[in-house]
Amino acid sequence: MYSLIKFILFLLPPEKAHDVALNLMQSALKWPIIGTILRRSFKIKNSTPVIVAGITFPNIVGLAAGFDKDAKRLHLLKEFGFGFVEVGTVTPKAQSGNPKPRLFRIPNDLALINRMGFNNLGVDHMVERLKNRPEGLIIGGNIGKNKSTPNDKASIDYVFCFEKLYDYVDYIVVNVSSPNTPGLRDLQEETFIVGLFTELQKIRNNKSVSKPIFLKLAPDFQFNTIKNLVEIIKKAKVDGIVATNTTISREKLTISDKEIEKIGAGGLSGQPVFETSNAMLAALSIELGGQIPIIGVGGIFNGIDATEKLVRGANLIQIYTGFVYEGPWIVKNILKDINYNS
Repeated sequence: MYSLIKFILFLLPPEKAHDVALNLMQSALKWPIIGTILRRSFKIKNSTPVIVAGITFPNIVGLAAGFDKDAKRLHLLKEFGFGFVEVGTVTPKAQSGNPKPRLFRIPNDLALINRMGFNNLGVDHMVERLKNRPEGLIIGGNIGKNKSTPNDKASIDYVFCFEKLYDYVDYIVVNVSSPNTPGLRDLQEETFIVGLFTELQKIRNNKSVSKPIFLKLAPDFQFNTIKNLVEIIKKAKVDGIVATNTTISREKLTISDKEIEKIGAGGLSGQPVFETSNAMLAALSIELGGQIPIIGVGGIFNGIDATEKLVRGANLIQIYTGFVYEGPWIVKNILKDINYNS
């Protein structure tokens, strides 16, 4: 059924299709008979809860940041069976992001390229949405800096978002790895990460409930720098890793150089990033020795892909591009086909 829906949606520009699809599904769930049928079709049988970083997740399949930037769709996303949803990336002030078009499908490669640029309505707007969050859904808050904020002031933006969101989410993710905010990846270095996490942990120490703080990393590290990266992670006392964000590489694409040039800059996600993110995941897992949990992201379309992430050391997984190409039954299908014993 989704094949026909996808065919129609893919006739629309990607950003438009995103909103149209979710609006239609939200409306359909309100119809008495159709809504009941859809809910039954999404229903997951015998899902296995898992405890990671002190949080009990209903299942291991989450939705990556970037899909629900402003926490508008949480009740709908819960219907699809997600064990957790990461909202954002959110910034202190609202910003429109980069000029359109800024999201591109590459169907032959089961991929997307985006240069969204942290478009969002700001952290205060998100907090208001989260006050009405659905029960039973674990929510992470992915925080970033405004494009207009220089890097030497970036920690101010992260601290601001952290303090605003802390009471309304279950965990926080520090995003210094998006390729779509100029200079952001320059913050993936020891002085900034250790300094920021020290500051965030001091704020957390004054809270009545301690919530984990994760760090989201890019896949575009040279492997001879992984040991140094792990030392930074340990020194900063990071509670968990999200591995990985989108890549700036175009090596795994089968489309022509001319088509790649026409699309332009942006982060590549989907099947072409699967092996790269897996290699990063495995390297981090080996170096960390299981001491810090990892959320595996990048190129997951089915239970086989999810199993591979678990084998490489992931404790949880997140999807994004797979959701676009496979549809809202993907969570159920992954959990049905995943092999926990591999």
